[in-house]
Amino acid sequence: MKLLGLKKDYLESLEIEKNRSQLTIKNYDHYLSRFLEFAKTDSPAAINEEWIREYRLHLNRLRDRFGRNLKKQTQAYHLIALRNFLKYLAKRDVKSLAAEKIELGKMPARDIEFLETDELNRLLKAPEGEAPPALRDRAILELFFSTGLRLSELANLNRDSINLAEGEFSVRGKGDKIRLVFLSDAARDTLKKYLAKRVDVRA
Repeated sequence: MKLLGLKKDYLESLEIEKNRSQLTIKNYDHYLSRFLEFAKTDSPAAINEEWIREYRLHLNRLRDRFGRNLKKQTQAYHLIALRNFLKYLAKRDVKSLAAEKIELGKMPARDIEFLETDELNRLLKAPEGEAPPALRDRAILELFFSTGLRLSELANLNRDSINLAEGEFSVRGKGDKIRLVFLSDAARDTLKKYLAKRVDVRA
């Protein structure tokens, strides 16, 4: 079977068997398509260690649309996608390079900057007034900083899933796992004020 068809089967298996999100599947499609474009072959058996070495060099020298080199983390994502694809091929008894032949390079430690208390307080107080937009923005900031939600989780949060009386709600996060999240007193109070003034238009 040709690589393009195998890639399609693999992406479908991520959706059906692994229950991966559409965003994850889209990213894997992008990473694997980039490799297939580089490899210029339809044969899984043609993939070898020398190709992987050249592909690493290709990724390291590749520039994005802004003329910048790909970040090391982004390069690693490409290799992780390829390695998982090769594992899938092995599971289907398709002859190709063994996944363990692809080793991930050591990632540089990330510098993390933390907000000082006064900086955080200024940020939380930035939306001024009692109009719905200001209350909404304050509620978003309070939820984001007090709960540790990911941006995607916050954006997908539904008001009906929040139990204000108990100060908690469930969220479906990375890997499609559900976890319980607790509201701080400030987040709960701000959210109550916003929801009291919010007017939903229902068809």
